[in-house]
Amino acid sequence: MLKVLFTVRILIILLSFVLFDSMAVFCYAVNETPIVITSQTLTVDSKNNTAVFEGGVVAKTGDIVIYSDKMEVSYSDVQGKITSIHASGKVRVHKEERAIFSEEAHYSGVEEKITFTGSPKVVDGENMISGSEIIYFIEDDRTVVRESRVIIKQTEE
Repeated sequence: MLKVLFTVRILIILLSFVLFDSMAVFCYAVNETPIVITSQTLTVDSKNNTAVFEGGVVAKTGDIVIYSDKMEVSYSDVQGKITSIHASGKVRVHKEERAIFSEEAHYSGVEEKITFTGSPKVVDGENMISGSEIIYFIEDDRTVVRESRVIIKQTEE
């Protein structure tokens, strides 16, 4: 029983780590590493302070890669700081053997949170956490998984 509780605790810590690292792409202020975003099309609307990347979107920073069909970025007009990002369509966040999969991901700079929806799941090797919604509160370093399901691969010692 203690082994299972320990494993669940490690998995929860890992979930927070994976979500925090994915934040590096969603808000470059956390990590000064440059972000490289490629797509088939980029549409910039300077009046509304938005940039829309469409078609095979790939965002890389350090050892983190985010894939999606579309990524809409809103930024402030004064400093150009990212205020929100909405990634949609087959969203995947990869770092080494860890990954987050969902249909949509939304970063809110005002609320300082990332919300993954559309059958989100976090995978680390054979371990997995899934739910109807995964919300990571950046300031609190806290994660909420709604309708959660956890699969832990037992390891023999």
